[in-house]
Amino acid sequence: MTFRIVAYSEDWPREFAVIRGQLSACFHQPSIKIEHIGSTAVPGLCAKPVIDVLLGAASLARIEAAIPRMEAVGYAFVSKYETELPMRRYFVKPESPMCRVHVHGVCKDSRIWNEHLAFRDALRADPSLRDTCARLKLELARIHAGDKAAYTAAKAPFISRILAAVGQSTADGV
Repeated sequence: MTFRIVAYSEDWPREFAVIRGQLSACFHQPSIKIEHIGSTAVPGLCAKPVIDVLLGAASLARIEAAIPRMEAVGYAFVSKYETELPMRRYFVKPESPMCRVHVHGVCKDSRIWNEHLAFRDALRADPSLRDTCARLKLELARIHAGDKAAYTAAKAPFISRILAAVGQSTADGV
């Protein structure tokens, strides 16, 4: 599968705000949390043009109950990764105004929730770390052009080092 890395866009936070509104309308619980994660959530960081969203609920059952409402506004439920990541419910919106949207539905305060936020926050807080990440992403995209799985796997040691440095484990993977 071919992928591309693009320069940071000031449009990504605005697009996330629209996505947050769409997703919020799908849930009747005020306790749902919706966070912008991934590279598009880090100002100044290059990224694949994909808005990653972390959707946190008290249980996966609360997320599953909203599947019909999410599908009605264009978020396709993708169950094929549940064997590998049983703690996540995954949704894709193939085309939004700017790029694809991936929604990762998880339990709030779970390991996967905490790791995603810790990694994002570490990159946001440290421009030098963000720039190191950008150089790595560009180099790995060059080396693994056309092989998204290999690109993702090659980033794993960097992510693990950052999470270890901020006191998070990586058992569930970011």
